[in-house]
Amino acid sequence: MYAEGVASMAGRIRDEDIALVRERTSIADVISETVTLKSAGGGNLKGLCPFHDEKSPSFNVSPARNVWYCFGCGAGGDAIKFLMDAEHLSFVEAVERLAARAGIQLRYVEGDQAAPRAARPQHGQKQRLVAAHAAAVEFYRAQLGTAGARPAREFLARRGFDKAAAERYGCGFAPDGWDLLTKHLRQQGFTHDELVTAGLSRPARSGSLIDRFRRRLMWPIRDITGDVIGFGARKLFDDDDGPKYLNTPETPIYKKSHVLYGIDQAKREIAKQGKVVVVEGYTDVMACHLADVPTAVATCGTAFGADHIAVLRRVLFDSDERAGEIIFTFDGDAAGQKAALRAFEDDQRFVGRTFIAVSPDNMDPCELRLAKGDLAVRDLVARREPLVDFALRHVISRYDLDTVDGRVEAMRRAAPLVAKLKDREKRPEYVRKLAGDLGMEIEPVQRAVLAAASGQPGREAGPAPSRPARPEPTVDSPQSMVEREALKLALQEPVLAGPMFDAVEAVEYRHPVHAAVRAAVAAVGGASAATGGAVWISSVRDACEDLAAQALVGELAVEPLRIDGEPDPRYVSVTMARLQWGSVTSRIKELKSRIQRINPVSNKDEYFALFGELLSLEQHARALREQAAGGL
Repeated sequence: MYAEGVASMAGRIRDEDIALVRERTSIADVISETVTLKSAGGGNLKGLCPFHDEKSPSFNVSPARNVWYCFGCGAGGDAIKFLMDAEHLSFVEAVERLAARAGIQLRYVEGDQAAPRAARPQHGQKQRLVAAHAAAVEFYRAQLGTAGARPAREFLARRGFDKAAAERYGCGFAPDGWDLLTKHLRQQGFTHDELVTAGLSRPARSGSLIDRFRRRLMWPIRDITGDVIGFGARKLFDDDDGPKYLNTPETPIYKKSHVLYGIDQAKREIAKQGKVVVVEGYTDVMACHLADVPTAVATCGTAFGADHIAVLRRVLFDSDERAGEIIFTFDGDAAGQKAALRAFEDDQRFVGRTFIAVSPDNMDPCELRLAKGDLAVRDLVARREPLVDFALRHVISRYDLDTVDGRVEAMRRAAPLVAKLKDREKRPEYVRKLAGDLGMEIEPVQRAVLAAASGQPGREAGPAPSRPARPEPTVDSPQSMVEREALKLALQEPVLAGPMFDAVEAVEYRHPVHAAVRAAVAAVGGASAATGGAVWISSVRDACEDLAAQALVGELAVEPLRIDGEPDPRYVSVTMARLQWGSVTSRIKELKSRIQRINPVSNKDEYFALFGELLSLEQHARALREQAAGGL
């Protein structure tokens, strides 16, 4: 578990402020900035877990209780915990982020005094680095209007981007000076170490600090939540001996293998349309968005890879239930074709379908928009073709199909591509297509594909093995099932269930982990004293003495109740009766066994005492049976 009230240089955040942040934070809004959420019924939402790779959504969010839980990896908690795990923040940093979002002024306890937020001398590291980048964005944007930035403005204009487009994407200019940005940021209170760590400045040979970017057109690179975490810088002058594009180096907040340029502006349309267009550069993203292709994103100085796929799958909601479309736009040159084939290698990581869109004139989206207009960009995406078709055509084109050797070698090279198709029902059709393209009979092509499939690790020729279903959160027995339901009522509906739930003690719970959760509820004052929500669930979770019980609290907080519609007092009464019925009938069996082993003559007093207890229990059991039957 994570610790609350972690001390900072200004003291510990007051507990009541932390509780207020939890209450005023919409967990669905926070999580939906990273994960696309869909209705899961009963008021809950679900999506693909950001903390482990999965093809079926097991990540559940309960807006009513402001908690989340993943049935796949067991992670869970409230909005604070989500930010800590998703963005690698400390507890204090996560609380401060949510407080700023909700407009809450935090107070910090120093000894017996409470200090306002303004009295705190420094933030956590991530907040400081993000703040430094935000200040750099404003500096660079202001510089774009200066006389020295004329080449940058002309560059944008030549590519069809006016002032409004430059402002929309935060374009700026790094001026011709060794330390202008560095001095500007130092005057705003950022330290030498912070600027170096952020990748905005670097040490010079003299030991002083100088700007990392000079005389370049600047694009701010934002993460999925919209925070600026780095920059892309384009060379403008012939005497600049640096690379054409220069990016922020790896920093604690900028990991190029995880970053997609434009994802902050495109994420909602990607989720809405179930489609993403992957382009190659910053200007291509701008051109697509302005041409009404709002789902475009680009990598930042690195090849498209597995970490990018993980980001897109969560935004796309790319699952067995809702497969998306991934459309790559690559140049038609050799480098573009190589990139397309590399993308096909990653095809298996997506559940959805992968496509490629290549301009007939080998122009990228920015060039196409400039030459032929917005409609041409939209047509480029609309004319997409399956990536496997492109890959097969590219492989076959390298061989002379007028010769036997050429056809056989092309078949050998192309067969593994067909064998890699994740949709096995399409393989026969592609076998026929490949045979037709090669001018060969179907049988040898089919044998080649089967041989390629059986030669791949983890694959077999023949029928596709059925995918084992991920087990749902089940229970061991009817008794365990009703115990879970009772605990769910206490966690999710404490106001409704409190009095009846608290009247049944932990001894009635036969599963040890269930009993531990019941004891934790009692330890924090019982369900009757709770009002519900994330604060209540967090307090119960923190009171659990073992990790299994803590994990179960997170799970039960989002697991739907076993009732259609809203629970009412009658449902609580029935559930608690069934809970006690199990333990009472078990004690009745034990008591009958003991009575049978007692001699009623030699142990008369004990026999009648146990017999009286048995009668009382049986009467109690009849009452519970009638109460439990009220729900039938």
